[in-house]
Amino acid sequence: MLEIRFVLSSISRHTPSFLTMKFMIVLACLLAVAFANEEADVLKSDSEVNVLDFNYGYELSNHIKAVQSGVLKEHDNWVVSGEYEYVAPNGKTIKVVYHADETGYHPKVVEA
Repeated sequence: MLEIRFVLSSISRHTPSFLTMKFMIVLACLLAVAFANEEADVLKSDSEVNVLDFNYGYELSNHIKAVQSGVLKEHDNWVVSGEYEYVAPNGKTIKVVYHADETGYHPKVVEA
């Protein structure tokens, strides 16, 4: 975890905010896929990407779901919100709801 924080702080200092936000979006998606740790079929996949906003969502057969939307605000600042959920190895469903803006990434973890 310390290594991830170091990488994120290094990226934040040396890149524009819109690139940092895109990196965070990609990182969140990769973490969700890494937790899957198995092959799964895509049950649902929707996306719309525009210059000033985007929306996407997907659902896999292994109980992984994600939705995210974002809008470009002034000064190249993205405001992004979304959620993803997966079933942990202990059988509990973990859901992460988040909001990210110029003040940072603000997740809330809910365990069902």
